[in-house]
Amino acid sequence: MQDIFSDEYFMKQALSQANLAYDKDEIPIGAIIVFKNKIIARAHNMSETLKDATAHAEMQAITSAGNMLGAKYLKNCTLYVTVEPCVMCAGATYWAQIGKIVYGTKDNKRGFLGFSNKIIHPQTKIVGGVLEYECSKIITDFFQKIRQT
Repeated sequence: MQDIFSDEYFMKQALSQANLAYDKDEIPIGAIIVFKNKIIARAHNMSETLKDATAHAEMQAITSAGNMLGAKYLKNCTLYVTVEPCVMCAGATYWAQIGKIVYGTKDNKRGFLGFSNKIIHPQTKIVGGVLEYECSKIITDFFQKIRQT
């Protein structure tokens, strides 16, 4: 039986957000934020819908979590995101002082690790590769779909 509080469990919740984005023709990246084993924020990319280049899943989730907790710092929270955060989103996690980032698949073109891991807060833990195949597949499927249209 799967531990309900495992990284895999929570990444599946982020993947469900990515599926929502996929259905809206948004780049299918999903994110959730967990505090004390409870999901306090769910988000997916909304850049097309909002006509806002900064409306990434992570940015939406950080704003939502901060509002939920009534705090700007998320030190005891974990961000689960289906794709490695970009530099902008990694910088936002720095300012929010996110305690842990768990991502599914790497972003070899725009992921923050391709630039520097110093973009995130020095106390933030990073775990990568959780449900990597599933997180990678939805992105690949999306871009194949848009190339066909």
